[in-house]
Parts: sequence; C-alpha cells; structure tokens
Amino acid sequence: MKNKNINYEVNEQSDELMVSRRRFVQASAALISVPFVSAHTTVAEERKNQGSLPVSVVDTGETKVVPTCSTFDCGGRCDIRAHVKDGVVTRITTRPDHELDEAMPIMRACIRGKGYRKFVYNPDRLKYPMKRVGKRGEGKFERISWDEATTIIADKLKHITEKYGPACRYVSVNTAVIGGVSSGDKMLRRLLNITGGHLQFYHSVSMGNTAAATPYTYGVATSGSTLDTLEDTPLVILWGHNPAETIFGHTNHYFQKMKKNGTKFIIVDPRYSDSASSLADQWIPLLPTTDNAMMDAMMYVIVSENLHDKEFIDRYTIGFDENNMPEGVPANESLIAYLTGAKDGIVKTPEWAEKITKVPANTIRQLAREYASTKPAALMQGWGPQRHICGERVARGSTILATITGNVGKKGGWAAGFGGVAGNKYLYGLDLGKNPVKEKISVMNWVQAADDASKVTPEEGLVNADKLNTNIRVLFSLAGNYLANQNPDINQAVKILADESKIEFIVSSDLYLAPSARYADILLPETSFMERWNIAYPWGTGSYFILSSKLVEPEFERRSDYEWIREVAEKLGVEREFSEGRDEKEWIAHIMESNRQIMPEANLPTFEELQSTHKHLFKIPPYVAFEDNIRDPENHPFPTPSGKIEIFSKRLYDMQNPEIPALSHYVPAFEGPEDKLTEKYPLQLITWKGKNRSNSTQYSNPLSQEVQTQKLWIHPLDAQKRNIEPGDLVRVFNDRGVSMVPAEVTQRIIPGVVAMPAGAWWQPDKNGVDWGGCVNVLTSSRKTALAHGNSHLTLLVEVKKHE
Repeated sequence: MKNKNINYEVNEQSDELMVSRRRFVQASAALISVPFVSAHTTVAEERKNQGSLPVSVVDTGETKVVPTCSTFDCGGRCDIRAHVKDGVVTRITTRPDHELDEAMPIMRACIRGKGYRKFVYNPDRLKYPMKRVGKRGEGKFERISWDEATTIIADKLKHITEKYGPACRYVSVNTAVIGGVSSGDKMLRRLLNITGGHLQFYHSVSMGNTAAATPYTYGVATSGSTLDTLEDTPLVILWGHNPAETIFGHTNHYFQKMKKNGTKFIIVDPRYSDSASSLADQWIPLLPTTDNAMMDAMMYVIVSENLHDKEFIDRYTIGFDENNMPEGVPANESLIAYLTGAKDGIVKTPEWAEKITKVPANTIRQLAREYASTKPAALMQGWGPQRHICGERVARGSTILATITGNVGKKGGWAAGFGGVAGNKYLYGLDLGKNPVKEKISVMNWVQAADDASKVTPEEGLVNADKLNTNIRVLFSLAGNYLANQNPDINQAVKILADESKIEFIVSSDLYLAPSARYADILLPETSFMERWNIAYPWGTGSYFILSSKLVEPEFERRSDYEWIREVAEKLGVEREFSEGRDEKEWIAHIMESNRQIMPEANLPTFEELQSTHKHLFKIPPYVAFEDNIRDPENHPFPTPSGKIEIFSKRLYDMQNPEIPALSHYVPAFEGPEDKLTEKYPLQLITWKGKNRSNSTQYSNPLSQEVQTQKLWIHPLDAQKRNIEPGDLVRVFNDRGVSMVPAEVTQRIIPGVVAMPAGAWWQPDKNGVDWGGCVNVLTSSRKTALAHGNSHLTLLVEVKKHE
C-alpha cells in the first residue's frame, strides 16, 4: 500500500490543549488504512468484527490465570494474575491474601498493577514502524516496513560511526523498563559493544546523589538493613520518604505491620503525603532545601543536652570534637565547633533553624529529644531530598544524626544515607561484553555532549578521559521518555534534539507516541511486558524475583526490541556473535542457568521450574548494615581512610568546595528560600511520584487519569494572595518555561511551597507553553557538586491565575 503521512501536530491555538489524542489515533488509522480499535473493545474482538485480521488463538472457552509481574520502573514488582482467554488478557487480579509468605512478602497490585490491561490494550499504542517526514519534533511520520527500518538503522550506524568514531553513539537512560535481567537497552549496548563501543553514562537520576555522598561517611553506599530487623523498633522517622506512593518493594507491608504493633511514625516532608496520611503519628513540614538546618539544630539539642551516645562516638567515629580530628586540619572544623558557633559565630539552636526551616523551635527540640532518647530508632531518608542541589549534604547530614545517637550497626536502628542493602541478592543479567570506549559522562551531561563536546570536562563530570573527541551523533531512546519529558529544562534539551546538525540520527522504540518519541527519525512500536519474556525484581530489600512471562502475541507489527536489534546485527554482519543463536526466551533461560552456576548456594530453580512456580524467594536472613563493623571494629574496620565513621571527611575537606563541606551542614541553596531570586519567583516547587504512574509510564492510561488528575497543590494562604480558587487554571512559570495546570487549594502543602506530581507528558503549544502540567519545563539542569547529579527538585516559580 502507499505510505501516508501521520501528522501528530499540536493545536495552533496558543491557549488550548493539544488536539485530543483520540482524534490523532482515528485520523492516523484512516491514513494508514488499518482498522481503528475502539477503546471499548479488545484487539481480538476488533479483529473478529473486521474480519480482515485473523484471530491468533482459537476460542477454546478456557481461561488461564498466569502469575506474572511488570518490568516497568516501579519498585513494587507486584504479583499480578493475568487472565488469558483466546490469546487476550481479559482481566487482571492480584495475589490472594492466603498466598502471603511472611518470610518474604510479595506485594499485591496497587492501582498501577490493576491498570495494566487498559495500558496494554489501548488504541493509542504505536502499531507500525515509521520514519520521520517533517521537521524533528513536529510528529510527522509515515509507515515503513521493518526491513526498511532496520536497514536504515544499520546503514546510519555504519556510516556515522565511520565518520565520527564509536564514542558518537549514545543510549539514553530509560524510565520504563528496568530491573529486568534482559531489556532492549541492554541488548542494544551489547550490539554497540560488539561493533566498537559507545559513550556510556554513569549515575542514577533517582538516587545518584545520595549514593555518591554516603560513602564519605561509611566508606560504602549500601547503608540499609533488611526491613524485618525493624519489626520491634519503637520509633521510625521517614524524612522525605513516601513509600505509600513511590512503592519500595515490600516496605508498606512491614510498615503497616509495625504500625499495628505500636511503632510510632514521624514524617518530615513539606507535603502531607499518602504515607503521612496512612502512617504518621506526627507530620513535621519544613521548607525544601532547609533539611540540613533542621538536622544541625537537632544535633545541637542532642549534644547540648548530653543525649548523644558518647561511648559509641569515641570508639567508632572521627570528627566529632577537636580531640578527634584528622591530621592537617586546622582548629574549629569539628562537629562540636560548628554546632556551638566556634567556627562561624552562630550557635545552631532550634531558634536559629526555625527562621530558616519555618519549623517551630519546640518541635525541633521535641524531635531531637525523642530520636536520641528512643533506643533503637530508625531515621530513614527517602530519595526526594537528595534530588535537590543540596542533596549530597542532606544525605550525609542524616548519617551524622544516626551516628551520634548510636543507631548505626544496631538491630532496629538505621544508618540513614542511601539505604541500599549490601546483603541483598539479585540475578546477574545479560553479558553486555566489553565496551572499547572508556570515557563516561554523567547522565546529566548528555545535552552538553550533543551540543558541544568540548564543554564536557572532568570538572563537569567526564571520567576516564580529559576530553570528549566527538559530540553525540547517534542517539537511541528505548523504552524511555527522558529526552523530552523527564530531562530537566526540557526547552533547552529539545533545541538540541531538533537541530539535525547536532544529533544526526535518533531512534525511538516505545509503546506510545510519548513526547520524547516525537523527536525520532525512526519510530518503532515496542511490545509491552505481556508480549515478551523477562525476569524482574523489586527495589529496596525485597529479595525475590518473578518471571514476567510472554502472555499474548503482539498485535499489528509490534516487535520486541531484541527482535529488531537482532535484525540490525545481521545487517551489520555480527548476528551470530550478538545472538549466539538464541531467541528472546532462550536468552532468559540462558541467564537463569548462568546464575545457577554462579550462585549454587542460592538454590535457584531451573528455567523450566520457574515457568511453573513463576517466582523465587531468596529468603535471606535478617541483615543489619555495619553490624560487623560495630561488633568487631578491629577486624572489620569501616572502609574509609580512617577505618571509622567519618563525621568529618578529610577527602571532602581537601576538595575545598563550599557546596560539599567536609562536615555536612546547612548551606543556603541556589533557588532555595534564601535566594534573592525569591523576589521574582517566591514559591518553591517540588514534585512527587504519583500513585497512578511510574515516572511518565501509564500517563496515557485512562484509568490512571481517573485516579489522580494533574494539579498544582497550593496552600490557601498563597492561593488567596493570588485570587486563586480550587479548580482554577493557573500559569506556573519562571525564566525557563511556563506550564498550565488546574489548582488544588489544600492545606496538605505548607505556605511558600507548591507541588505537582512528576511525569506528566509535555504538551507545548506553538508558543512553547506547556498545557500538560509537565514540571520539567521549569526545572534546572544545574548539577550537584560531588556526584554531578540532578537537582530537579530545587526550583523557584511564580503562580498566577489564567485570565
């Protein structure tokens, strides 16, 4: 058939939303001469109705219920049950209560899991491979064959690599398929490594800052314990931690169990989150970026009232007072010198902190006394605070609080900081091979590397090289909506994406025409987790994995990433080396068997057994971080230069960077409440991971839209000043961009702060104004000082009612 252009252009009216996605799909279906699938029918039903498309499975009248899980970037890895009939998933249920295993509980599905069917059977899904026919970002594509698509990809890879070298090739971070032992981005990196290599990134957008900072206290990042060690803890402080919505493995199971057993929960957060609603005995809101000021004042109360664990501090730490400092450090650099004002003349009292944080001084005293006096107590810091420009300081501040109260290495305590668990076990994944390209950039550097590689220096985050020899010229985005949605300062990023003189070739593989996919030169229709094989495990301390089975055949011309990458490998002449003769399912079986050989003590099932059991529980014994270091410090010193917990870090001191002081403490943040920019933009904007989606995944799911609509939370006092009523359309703006979104006037956010769920799709009009409530048109691309990580959550805005 003759190719037809598919135009996904935005509405020309600057004050209106984009044309409805449904109209796009109907128009697109007509243009490429395929039947339009109604939102109220399944694909199989539509095939029967049309008659021109054969039903793939004969109707037997039988329904199979298959335990499985998704491989989206969601920490729960919940046990869902797919009801499959006639080759179609007709229903999603979840693990029944009687199957709960207390030794390693696997969570039941939340609204995300229960909404997977509507996400997979959605008429908006991409159906055919396409190539761009308009300007980048216009969203104009025409249908092509898979052979043409893979030929173009292979030819472009070959010719552009010959021109610039393999370091010009880059695979973007994905935010949709993660945690699996095999996924498209891994397979692509394997192919690129076989054919010369690619420019790599390091760092995690989610938790890279805290992972980089925590080792400067303990020597390692993995500072978490298994949650079963907290069952008898009388006090838990969740500091910027929102597991009820973000979902961290089986965290909520344990927290609810602890709550019933009498554990007291105190939640420190600018927003009254769902976690606060379900767990908190006390909610303490503070201004974003002022966490360290509150921590400093808590330490002052603890020390001045002699509530610190002196014996623990004397034996295990360095940097607490002037008598226990590293050599070569001048006077008044210790924690005591800072808290008492010997260093800067300011005593870090709760009254001092109240002016900064807006937390009442007596509340700070009460929290400090309660934390220091309750034995043991767990201060658990989430990953939200470390996504600020001051995130590295906040991460280390929490480790110092845990240290001076003696809660490190103790059952029922918590070492704070990053919180990953060293004792956990995961499967070893796909062998990616050796990458000949040694230089690496921070995940925050890709826009610079595409614009002007000379800007990416070691001072800016480049490692293993003094300079980059080429810009990014080939860009792959597989199962990722980071490029033009999750990336900070989208307006800056899309200028580079749209410039064909910069990045010469972009390939996107996705389920939907997400904002990032609009910038593709070749756009490919990916399979969902129900249409391919994988194995996935949860975040946090959940020591189990679940087989994500292929439940149904992909409809239309959708292909898994592995299939088309294998075809590209064949056209590059390396298919045998790349695939080793295995299809997708055989790779999963191979990886499973390899892990059985690597970890014989884990008693892993065979792949055949796993297809019957569907899951495997490691059931590791209770693990307390740093327990050996505390029990026997002579034979198990901390892996720091001093062999001790470093309250004061000589390594950071030698860097002489005021943004990452050797003794972590409060420093006024760029775009924080003390920045002069507040005169123009007086409100701090923060985000949270909403319960209805994972990052931007499932944004297009109609069920998730019903669960939680995109709104800006604003306190009644701030709304009143701006004449804003509930439901009013408001303009949220700063120097970087503008976003239009309805207002939610609520006391669940403190004055001076506004908040929106992260991950809403960017929907710009012709003037660049976003009408989707996408916060990343407002966020800064400024990097943190130590990790060169993201500071997405540190930004100032103003809000006005739309007239």
